[in-house]
Amino acid sequence: MPRLAAAFQPRTAIRDHADGARREGRDVVLSGAGGVGKSQLAASLARQLRDQEHTTSAGLDVLVWARATGPDQIITAYAEAAGQLHLSGADQEDEDGAARLFLRWLAATQRRWLVVLDDLTDPAALEEWWPDSGTGNGWVLATTRREDAQLSGQGRTLIRLGLYARDEAGAYLRRRLTDAGHAHLHDPGRADELADELGDLPLALGHAAAYLINTRRTMPDYLTLLRDTSSRLSDLLPPSADTEGYGRPVTASLLLSLDAVDEADTTHLARPLLHLASLMEPHGHPATAWTTSAALSHLRTARPPRRRRLRRHHPAVTESEVRSALECLRTYALITQDTTTAPIRLHALTARAVRETIPAGMLPAAARTAADAIFSLWPRHDHEERELAAALRANAVHLDDLTRPALWQPETHPCIYQVSSSLTDAGLYQQAIEYDERTARHSNDIHGPDHPDTLSARSNLAASYSDAGRIQEALDLGERVLADYERILGDDHPGTLDARNNLAASYRDAGRVQEALALRERVLADYERILGDDHPGTLTARNNLANSYSDAGRIQEALVLRERVLADRERILGDDHPDTLTARNNLARARDAAAAVQQLDTATPATAADLQPPSDAPE
Repeated sequence: MPRLAAAFQPRTAIRDHADGARREGRDVVLSGAGGVGKSQLAASLARQLRDQEHTTSAGLDVLVWARATGPDQIITAYAEAAGQLHLSGADQEDEDGAARLFLRWLAATQRRWLVVLDDLTDPAALEEWWPDSGTGNGWVLATTRREDAQLSGQGRTLIRLGLYARDEAGAYLRRRLTDAGHAHLHDPGRADELADELGDLPLALGHAAAYLINTRRTMPDYLTLLRDTSSRLSDLLPPSADTEGYGRPVTASLLLSLDAVDEADTTHLARPLLHLASLMEPHGHPATAWTTSAALSHLRTARPPRRRRLRRHHPAVTESEVRSALECLRTYALITQDTTTAPIRLHALTARAVRETIPAGMLPAAARTAADAIFSLWPRHDHEERELAAALRANAVHLDDLTRPALWQPETHPCIYQVSSSLTDAGLYQQAIEYDERTARHSNDIHGPDHPDTLSARSNLAASYSDAGRIQEALDLGERVLADYERILGDDHPGTLDARNNLAASYRDAGRVQEALALRERVLADYERILGDDHPGTLTARNNLANSYSDAGRIQEALVLRERVLADRERILGDDHPDTLTARNNLARARDAAAAVQQLDTATPATAADLQPPSDAPE
C-alpha cells in the first residue's frame, strides 16, 4: 500500500461519499484521470479502516492491496493472501487455485476484510476476481481511469475523483513548501496562477513543488518556464521531482491509457483525434468539429492505412467511426464530455503531453485542419448562436497561440480574421482592437510589411478603430492602408477597392461628407468596371453611395440609386432574402425623406436632420 504523499489533502467530500456507500453495503470504485490522486485517497481510506482496529471493534482483520492492471497481478496477490492466512488446501504452486480459494473464504468468513484493487484497467476480465462482499463483513475499493457502466453495477458505487479545488491546491503548495523548510518559496500572490497553469492536477502540483524545493526557484520564475511552449513537460516536471515514489514521470502517467486505447480502438482514429483535440482550448470545444468535412478528410490520411492488393489504401472516415473513437477516449478518461453532444474538454497538461507526441512534421497540417473545422462551424450571424461564437473565438485564439506560424503560412487562415469580426459583432470593441493590433504585428513579423495579408490585417484594425468610435485613428490608418494597397497591388485590386470603400466610411464618420462622396463614386465605378453590375460588392457600393448622396442632401439621386438596389436585390436574391428586405426598407425611408423635402417651403432650406439617410442602411 503506498505511503501517503507529503501535504496530503483529505478530499473530505469524496471520502464522505465513499464512507456512506460502505455503510450501505456497497463497494466503491474511484474513477478519474491520471494524476488526480485515486491511489492516494484509496490508501488513506484503507488506513482509516485499518486503524479503527485500535479504537473500536470495527477494524480490519484482513487487508489486501492488489495492483489490478491485469488478472495475473490480482491472482498473485490473492494467492499470497491465502498463504499468509494458512487456508487449508492453498497450494502456492497453484496460484490460480489458491486465489479462488481465497475468494471463497472472503465470501464465507465472519472476519472483517478490505480488498483494494488499484488501477483496474479491464473490468470485464476482472469480473470473476471481484470479491463477494454480500455478507456485510467485507468491502471492495477499486481505483480506475475508466467509467464503464459495468463498474457501477452489481452493488457498486462509481465515484468520480477530479482535480483539486483551488483552496486544496493552495493548501497543498503552502504546506508542502513549508514542511520542506522553504516557506519563503510560497508566493500567495502567485500560488493561484501556478495551480491554474497546472490545471489543479495533484500529481503535477506535487512534482512542481518538489522542483521548486530542489532548484530553489521562485514561483514567478517557474511560471515563466511553464508558460514557454517550447519547454517540455519532462524538463518542467522531471523524474527527479518524483519525491513520493509514484514511479513514473508526469507525462507517462497522463498518457498511460493511450496503449489501452490503441488496443480497444477498432477505428484507429482515437490517437489522431486526440492529436487534434490537444490543440483546442482546454475548457471545451464543439464535438461537431471532428465530423466536419475538413476533419474527416484529415483523419482519412492520419490513421494507419490498410493493405489492399499490395497497395496502401485510405478508406473514407465516417461520422460513426469518429463517435466510436471519441467514446473510447472518454472511456479511458483522456477526454471529458458530459453528453455525446456536449463540448469536449481535455486537461491542459494532458493536452500538452499529447502535443509533445505529435511528430513535428505533422503539426502544421493538424493545426490547419483544426482551424478549418473551427471556421466551418462559425455561425453566419454571431448573435444567433452567441455561446458557440464565443467558444470558437477562444479555440481559434488558443490554436494560433500554440501553433504559430502554422495558421499564417503559406497564407493567413481565415479564422484569424473571423475572430476580429466576431468580437465586433459581440460588441467587444476594445478586445477587437487589441486582437487586431496583435494580428497586424504577427503578420508584419511573419509576412513582412508589404504582404497582402499584412495589409488586410491593418485594414481590419482601421475598421475596429472605427467601430469603437476612434474616428481619427481609423482615418489616419485607413489613408495609409489605401496608399500601400495602391502602391503594392495597384488601383484595381479587390483589396484596394475594399480599402477605398473603408476609407470612405471613415470620411463619413468624421463628417467629411464631400470626400466620402467623391471616393464612393469612384468605388462604385471601379466595381462596375472590374466586377460587373451584379457582383455583391457592386450592389453594396451602390447602396453606400446612396448613403453619401443622402448625407450631401442629394435626396433625388439617393432615391434613384435605392430603387435600383432594390430591383437588383429582388432579381438576384429573390423577394424574401434578408438583403432584399433591408433594401426595401431603405427605399421606403428614402421616399419618406424625398416627400418631406418636397413639402418644405422653398424659402426654408432643408436641414441636415431632415435629410439623414436611413439609420439602418448597411455600409
